[in-house]
Amino acid sequence: MNASLAAVNVEADCERVLRSLPLWFGQEDSVVRYVQDTSRLPTLITTAGDAINGFVTLRQHFPQSYEISCIAVHAHSRGKGCGRALLQGAADWASARGGRFLQVKTLAPTHPSPEYAQTRGFYERIGFVPLEIFPTLWSAQHPCLQMIKWLPKNE
Repeated sequence: MNASLAAVNVEADCERVLRSLPLWFGQEDSVVRYVQDTSRLPTLITTAGDAINGFVTLRQHFPQSYEISCIAVHAHSRGKGCGRALLQGAADWASARGGRFLQVKTLAPTHPSPEYAQTRGFYERIGFVPLEIFPTLWSAQHPCLQMIKWLPKNE
């Protein structure tokens, strides 16, 4: 499974992916923003046949740091290596542009969501480590965990 940079408008396909995951992406305003970001931010995709089955969008904050703005793998494609391929592609892409750190924000472990416990476990298995909890960044009901991964220098 490989991730590639989206070369065409992928908004509709990425929206389909997000809507297959209502337990993770249930807030309409967030879904709309994530979909719009696919045309504004670097977006890598995975495909199954002709259909996009996963994507990741990246936001650069500083020359050496990128953030995963959104990552999603269609419900029917989860557990098949798409997420791992997307994050490896994102790390390679950012590293090739001088990125040294990749960060992601997700719900903190103080939130009872079993879905986001899976998400945190996924990030940890591929090398992300918890950095800081922001108890009210999103809201008191949705504490934010910032995780970070060091990217080796691309020589």
